[in-house]
Amino acid sequence: MPEQDIAISVKNLEKSFESLKVLEDINLDICRGEIFVIMGGSGSGKSTLLRTMAGSIPPDSGQIFFGNKALHDLGEEEKDVIKRRFGMSFQSAALLDSLTVEENVSLPLQEHTSLTPNVISIIAKMKLNLVGLQGFENYMPSMLSGGMRKRAGLARAIAMDPEIVFYDEPTAGLDPVMCAVIDRLILDLTRKLNLTSIVVTHNMESVFRIADRIAMLYRGKLLEVGTKQEIKNSKNEIVQQFIKGKIEGPIQLT
Repeated sequence: MPEQDIAISVKNLEKSFESLKVLEDINLDICRGEIFVIMGGSGSGKSTLLRTMAGSIPPDSGQIFFGNKALHDLGEEEKDVIKRRFGMSFQSAALLDSLTVEENVSLPLQEHTSLTPNVISIIAKMKLNLVGLQGFENYMPSMLSGGMRKRAGLARAIAMDPEIVFYDEPTAGLDPVMCAVIDRLILDLTRKLNLTSIVVTHNMESVFRIADRIAMLYRGKLLEVGTKQEIKNSKNEIVQQFIKGKIEGPIQLT
């Protein structure tokens, strides 16, 4: 794969918390412009992998390469410059309840740019329009439904025109219809804004609805990477048990 086509490269990544090994020898390349889904059960290490790629958790060993730069070897100032090219959509949306929806979306622009308040307001409104929240700029987060909060979180994630957006369980806690709405939004934003989207989820409907490629984590190890069809046809019994939601199989339910 040509280097210019790789958005993020993970090399020999290891991470433990105290005596618990959470990630073990993870190696993968994520291509520019694709929706790359990381799936796995609770405790498989998928959220830790996402946060390590996003630069918020340091690895014990191994590296995350963004272009030709090893992210965790950089000084804080240079790392911050690169991280501004990332957007993050949190599972809880992570909106500040004391700010309006527009003020929440404006925060990254206020913190990391020298744009005037008027320009920031225009950009925030544009991002809210992209996620279907035009007219809700002055609402407080407490006034929004769960799905609307997720969309406001997405608007904030794209506020700085990032190259890569990380999604941590974007459909968690939503009903099936709203899950489909968020999935469609991820697809549309990725294509319209030429993003690379990296999504952590264990919602199998979402996985097969949005993914260009899928990685399966199990007990901190990368079992398999492939297209939707390749994962569906996987010979790995753990992968098959997980995607089919079967009780019987090698996955230890305890």
